[in-house]
Amino acid sequence: MTRLRALVALVALIVAGGLVAVIPATAASAAACSASWQASAVYWGDAQVSHNGRNYRAKWWTQNEAPPGTTGVWEDLGACGGGTTPPTGGACNHPNWTAGTWYATGAIVRYTNGLYYIAEHDNPGYDPVVSTWYWEPYTCGSQPPTNPPTNPGGFVVTEAQFNQMFPGRNSFYTYSGLVAALSAYPAFARTGSATVQRQEAAAFLANVYHETGGLVHIVEQNTANYPHYCDPGQSYGCPAGQAAYYGRGPIQLSWNFNYNAAGNALNLPLLTNPWLVQTDAAVAWKTGIWYWMTQNGPGTMTAHNAMVNGAGFGQTIRSINGSIECNGGNPAQVQSRVTRYQQFVGILGVSAGANLYC
Repeated sequence: MTRLRALVALVALIVAGGLVAVIPATAASAAACSASWQASAVYWGDAQVSHNGRNYRAKWWTQNEAPPGTTGVWEDLGACGGGTTPPTGGACNHPNWTAGTWYATGAIVRYTNGLYYIAEHDNPGYDPVVSTWYWEPYTCGSQPPTNPPTNPGGFVVTEAQFNQMFPGRNSFYTYSGLVAALSAYPAFARTGSATVQRQEAAAFLANVYHETGGLVHIVEQNTANYPHYCDPGQSYGCPAGQAAYYGRGPIQLSWNFNYNAAGNALNLPLLTNPWLVQTDAAVAWKTGIWYWMTQNGPGTMTAHNAMVNGAGFGQTIRSINGSIECNGGNPAQVQSRVTRYQQFVGILGVSAGANLYC
């Protein structure tokens, strides 16, 4: 009561003196969110974006570095949302996010990290932490999780191990994108004993390392090859263009028939929009896992079957690039893959197994 009388007296004194007292609001509303950051977009100095509920300003030219980034290019302008942020409270009984499921604008899901996201635009099940134009964070209840697990989904490779394997990786290839992609093929790295699961994960990541130069390259570097990957003999042709089906992603998906098959399997429009593989990390990882789980390539079995049925790492090489590298075709390339596999199983604490070469 004493503090209230003092405040009233202070206001009266200020008004009597000819001044108007402005008492600040106890809780200022957050600024409106700028357009969501997109990995494929080019941003020049002073461009403003929003990411994970905060606004940022670019200090200079940047592309493919998510705010807040590691180079200092993004200036944090603070939390955003204003009146558009969904209210807190209410029952947190929203369904788990499922890759490949159609979500309409306004849909709320629980992601694998235990946090909630709301669809800002209709989308066919894009990853909420990767496709930030489609999803925004959503506060559900009064006490959202503050310590998400470091290896969500029970993946046998933790985020720390992943970072150890790929210390110089491109920021596009996120661990969260990889974990999100696992839902497309639940048997991947979850079949057989704990040792076999780790061997398969190491084998996949070792081949990925070789194909992308350590997860550095998102797209095929030799642009002269781009027009060669359209097979006009396919009934569906090349609707995205003659030169649109070049290698992309962790296993460098190429050719119109592979984009068509992968798109059909993953329920994604990859034949008409192959660029999704280089702009959405979860989609990129899904195409790599799709090839690993379903395609024999030049080999006689899928790479997945090679690892879980005891055929050995050498057969994964044959399934991916055996026509060029195996049977003495390029022993240096084979050795590069084997050496990386031996390193990765060491990180995961298991043996490499037999039949390492092809």
